Amino acid sequence: MFRGSFPALVTPFKNGELDLDTLKKLVEWHIGEGSHGLVPVGTTGESPTLTHEEHETVVQEVVRAVDGRIPVIAGAGSNNTLESMRFMRHAKNVGADAALVVTPYYNKPTQRGLVAHFTALHDCCDLPIIIYNIPGRSVVDMMPETMAELAELPRIVGVKDATGDLARVNLQRMICGPDFCQISGEDGTAHGFNAQGGQGVISVTANVAPKMVAEVQNATLAGDYAKALELQDRLMPLHTAIFTEPGLVGVKYAMSRVGLCSEEVRSPLTGLTDETKALVDDALRFAGLMN
Repeated sequence: MFRGSFPALVTPFKNGELDLDTLKKLVEWHIGEGSHGLVPVGTTGESPTLTHEEHETVVQEVVRAVDGRIPVIAGAGSNNTLESMRFMRHAKNVGADAALVVTPYYNKPTQRGLVAHFTALHDCCDLPIIIYNIPGRSVVDMMPETMAELAELPRIVGVKDATGDLARVNLQRMICGPDFCQISGEDGTAHGFNAQGGQGVISVTANVAPKMVAEVQNATLAGDYAKALELQDRLMPLHTAIFTEPGLVGVKYAMSRVGLCSEEVRSPLTGLTDETKALVDDALRFAGLMN
């Protein structure tokens, strides 16, 4: 259902407020650069520090700007099932193509609790769900067997896997079925993820290098892993530099260096140190994105 490069879209700010004009320009730029879809208001979109109203505004504006040209997978995750239902229903009402729903963070639910949470979201409205499994942030890991149980529901269609365990792709393919969409949540291993049976990446780096990330995906999905590896080698220093500090801070700084948006982030995040800025600058030059 979903294949290729899906930038985990940043939320631009101007003097502390949403910068919707820049957001719309980014949507047009991503479409022109060959991105296969967009994911607004995930963690990279600073969902933890947006108000509910801001969250819904960003989703609505992205859907409106895309106007059906590429899929929009709206962030709809929360550690509160009722709150996530609200975001799901809003995304459905404004025309998003699917919802990205993270495993509930901080609460540390059991596997049974995960099934209850995602089943309630599945039943709340007619919108496909991609599970976001990122134990490093949520402190809970959805086991493949749990995912297979949820995959039996018709609108649980895939996973964004940020476990870093490439063997998971094969195992989940075996027990969830080959039609269950597996999308990488890690830029650095996205090439290998597809070799194991994945179909795409929800990418932070694609915010600043959408054409190259999309070309990596196009090559892997066509079976040309040699070409994909050449591109991945050029991108790897950028993947690494961006995640030296929180990735959304790194990629917003990178975007500011090539004139795409402000590097402004919301507290408790802060701007990059000078040392990290130098790493990002060097990586942008290595990738050919900056002189």
